Amino acid sequence: MELGLMAIGAGLAIGLGAIATAIAQAKIGAAGIGALIEKPELLGRILILLVIPETLVILGFVIAVIILSVPR
Repeated sequence: MELGLMAIGAGLAIGLGAIATAIAQAKIGAAGIGALIEKPELLGRILILLVIPETLVILGFVIAVIILSVPR
């Protein structure tokens, strides 16, 4: 039972982080394309802004690894 709850917690850590990242990247991407049409020189900044939310998934993965590596 305890291992099952740990697995659920690890899955939630990654899954919820991925959902939040997808929502953020969708909004940033849409706004970025609009800005890119007006000013093509903003490409580098837009790419950086698109990559920043990806840290949520990385953090979720690290938390999942920590949850699953705790000795039982």
